[in-house]
Amino acid sequence: MSFQKVRGFHDLFGEELRKFRHVSNTVREYLKRYNFEEIILPVVEYAQLFERSIGEFTDIVQKEMFVFPDKKGRLLALRPEGTAGAVRAYVENKIYALKPYWKVFYEGPMFRYERPQAGRYRQFHQLGAEVFGILDPIVDAEMINLIYKVVSELKIDAHIEINSIGCRKCRPAYREALVEYLESVSGHLCDVCLERKDKNPLRVLDCKVPTCQQAVYHAPKMVDFLCDECREHYEKLKEYLNMMDVPYVENYNLVRGLDYYTKTVFEIVSQELGITIVAGGRYDYLVEDMGGPPTPAVGFAVGLERVALLVKDLPEEEPLYFIVAFDEVRDYALKVADILRNEGKRVELSYKRGSIKKQLELANKLKADYAVIIGPDEKSEGSITLKDLHTGEQKKVYLSTSL
Repeated sequence: MSFQKVRGFHDLFGEELRKFRHVSNTVREYLKRYNFEEIILPVVEYAQLFERSIGEFTDIVQKEMFVFPDKKGRLLALRPEGTAGAVRAYVENKIYALKPYWKVFYEGPMFRYERPQAGRYRQFHQLGAEVFGILDPIVDAEMINLIYKVVSELKIDAHIEINSIGCRKCRPAYREALVEYLESVSGHLCDVCLERKDKNPLRVLDCKVPTCQQAVYHAPKMVDFLCDECREHYEKLKEYLNMMDVPYVENYNLVRGLDYYTKTVFEIVSQELGITIVAGGRYDYLVEDMGGPPTPAVGFAVGLERVALLVKDLPEEEPLYFIVAFDEVRDYALKVADILRNEGKRVELSYKRGSIKKQLELANKLKADYAVIIGPDEKSEGSITLKDLHTGEQKKVYLSTSL
């Protein structure tokens, strides 16, 4: 009997995994520079957590969550995103009483039941960052600047899109105007958007169906309905981005797919593939809605598989030293391997017994850079013979000499 992976799930290995780790390590390095701390969140939460935070009428909650009962009949869910869990941790652990504000990040698998495609799987990985407790738009700007630096370092051709979607004071008037407009163009909307226009009208602006995109081209803009507080916040955000020379475009139809967002929303979109690789924004009511004190917050999430798809250049790996040894000196080969590894070298010891020629063939198959050849003479002298497998040059090196 043979087994195959479940549709939408994916094995990560080889060069694809190297790119994935390179992206993760780059994001982590910048998060460290901006003084974020890490949290490890559960993969499973109560399903109600996501229904409450993400929104009852979002596609994620209605169609995409992996939900199952535990042995007591309580509904659990594999997490579809990380912000809800981070907020739950912030409230449950009363971190608001321990810190004046909290800059935190997390990494791990997320799960959504959606159609698999390039860079999108039913199990995918995100590296997300959140800042709790600061309302000032300078934090929004820093978050965007941070991820802009990451994308620039990875040499990915992408652009930043920003928008403001207001707050609970100014959004109702906009929603009313938008619904009225959508009614006037309802004959051009897809079936999904016909349902959305009454339950979650802002999501119609985000639809990728060409007829819907054309229909909303002249839709009212949220920026024209912003209250004074939201307008000042948005103008300050743009001022800070300009000050830091962070390029951006304003996309007035950018709304994001989760209900908890307020004020700032942003995405980084790949020029090559036309897909969103980083997304985020502000959510100033979510902590309070989930039982905590009123707490402004802002965050983003990086789709690691999607970004890895766009990575062209990987850092050079450390050279691989492959130890080739005669049978009678394998004890000495173990000692040599230990010495080299203690020096920080990447070392593979030949587990294949046989002639030196056969072992060198294995070294070439493993794409080793150097062969460390050990025979009786080397053992008696406390040395090795080092062969460059790219040039064929070789030399004797004594163990008292660092490679």
